[in-house]
Amino acid sequence: MLAAAGLAVCAGLWLTPVGAARQPQTPVTNAPPAAGDAVSDNARSLRNANYSIDVRLDPDTRTLTGRAVLTWRNITTVAAPDLRFHLYYNAWRNSRSTWMRERELGRGPGGLATRPEADWGWIEVTAVRLLGDAGAQDLTDSLRFISPDDDNPDDRTVISVPMPTVVAPGDTINVEIEWRSRVPRTFRRTGTIGDFFFIAQWFPKIGVLEQTGWNCHQFHFSTEFFSDYGVYDVRITIPTGWVLGATGTAQSAQENSDGTTTHRYVQEDVHDFAWTTSPDFLDLRERFEVAGLPPVDMRLLLQSEHRGQAARHFEATRATLQHYGQWFGPYPYEQITIVDPAWQSGAGGMEYPTLFTAGARWLAPSDVSQPESVTIHEAGHQFWYGVVGNNEFEHAWLDEGLNTFLTARVLEASFAPHHIAGRYFGGFVPFVFRDIAWSRATDGNRLASYRTAARADAQQTATYQYWPGTAGAITYDKTALWLHTLERHLGWEQVREILSVFYERWQFRHPRPDDFFAVAHEVSGRDLSWYFDQVHGGTQTFDYAVQQVTGRPLEDRGFVDVDRDPTFRDPIDNRGLTRTTVTVRRQSDGIFPVDVLVVFDDGETVRERWDGRAAWRVFTYERSARATSVHVDPDRVLLLDVDYANNSWTAAPRAGAAATKWALRWMIWLQDLMLTYAFLV
Repeated sequence: MLAAAGLAVCAGLWLTPVGAARQPQTPVTNAPPAAGDAVSDNARSLRNANYSIDVRLDPDTRTLTGRAVLTWRNITTVAAPDLRFHLYYNAWRNSRSTWMRERELGRGPGGLATRPEADWGWIEVTAVRLLGDAGAQDLTDSLRFISPDDDNPDDRTVISVPMPTVVAPGDTINVEIEWRSRVPRTFRRTGTIGDFFFIAQWFPKIGVLEQTGWNCHQFHFSTEFFSDYGVYDVRITIPTGWVLGATGTAQSAQENSDGTTTHRYVQEDVHDFAWTTSPDFLDLRERFEVAGLPPVDMRLLLQSEHRGQAARHFEATRATLQHYGQWFGPYPYEQITIVDPAWQSGAGGMEYPTLFTAGARWLAPSDVSQPESVTIHEAGHQFWYGVVGNNEFEHAWLDEGLNTFLTARVLEASFAPHHIAGRYFGGFVPFVFRDIAWSRATDGNRLASYRTAARADAQQTATYQYWPGTAGAITYDKTALWLHTLERHLGWEQVREILSVFYERWQFRHPRPDDFFAVAHEVSGRDLSWYFDQVHGGTQTFDYAVQQVTGRPLEDRGFVDVDRDPTFRDPIDNRGLTRTTVTVRRQSDGIFPVDVLVVFDDGETVRERWDGRAAWRVFTYERSARATSVHVDPDRVLLLDVDYANNSWTAAPRAGAAATKWALRWMIWLQDLMLTYAFLV
């Protein structure tokens, strides 16, 4: 399709680091063909949004000065009268942006809004030019800020650039953009502290043109990003001696006469580019090699105080590449970079193409699932988000929810039962509860968090429109719960196949929820609409309970006279029989088929199947044994049940045993805490 000779050359112009001398460069190999040509055979994506970027970091003033040439092709059937770009850094220009207003609405006044002026960031586009055979046409004066989501006149996170002539379907254009920005003290995981810089969402990024027009939302507090795939050729100038990590593979590093070095990174078929630099990184390398999967070079940029955790970062990344690769399909890139952010940087736990941030702690005993859990989650995003490029503004659950569900499965498959204490006290006091097994059903799905927002919004609501403070519970926790419930309902192999087909079919594309549901129907061979309509389309909650269990002896009717009772079959002696009546109830509006298990004191059990539709159901038994316990959903298939405590009834509860058990555990914890305090003081 698109860019001229390797993206480094656009309309005959070589791009160089701003302020640096022009240096000869080598065109990118394996780049997309010239504008107007077809996409190359080795292209995985449509490559319709390609960037050649030069950027220079001044760490003393925390400024970026950049210039980019975007080669963009209209792949829709509608004409584009303008181009629309995200300017994410302007979310932190002042407290009046939509991002800041939503943040304060969800978390109350104060906090970030009270930061000193020096901590804020911004991005300013200084020039926009349309490049063509006749030269460059300056469009800078036509640039305007727009607020398509909320009409906030103070929001400057989206700009519109009208085109002199509409960009017709199939047309390719080259646009040159120059900008300056100030790197903030970290907001939304991008920014700086000391000499550590993590640079994400840092350049003017074009939105996604769809059949209905531009999908280019303002930057919202509760959501992330959405963009098209392309080839990135980026040259980054930083102080000489600083370590640089970035999306893609390093092509060259050229020292300049002013004490800086220009590093060149290139990556094909990605929808974003992020980078980090610091003079303090430990630069470590290992290689992922598992039979049946392509090898991957793993690079770890680690803080020196976490040197002892290097193997754990590599091990968790290796486990993710292996399990995701074997379950769904291989990681398609040749390299992956793991970044350990500086302490208090606020940059941890985030995904970017071929690069992600983890989150280590100074105190991280081997039986705590940190840094493993965050490393697995962010590495997993290379598949859900990186390769399957859903719209995170509108349907964030398609990557965050799927990935939360699978993070717990990888942790269970590769690390349990060793990592058992990470959920207690944030993992800070990990030495207690060593005999408590880690459970994917409870710890991996975060049911407690889901309960707080179960009815706040239907999941089908655009993510950026969720009620403030509920996006995490609806996007991450609810999805993990309903996927795990589906796994227990259909079986892991069927759910695995659904995800595998979805991954293969929607690589380097933009799936929507209906595309996922269509795959689920197809692979399972069932119409699962009854389920998806509730967990995604509605706000139903699930709560099944044992309402009542009664038992009474049957009257002794002796022997029945056959002449007076035509229904008589055999003489019946009712002495010693008990009629047990079990009433179970659907306490909420969610409907799901459940089992009811009744246990009798002679050791016999009866398992009933209830479709769960009626408000209540009665089961009656006449037998010599008495019921000792009743369990609704005894195998805990319905993990979405918001009150599992009412699912069971026991004839002789042993409340004292449970109280004693937990009292002893808390006494041990208190003892450990006091010993730790005595040691520290």
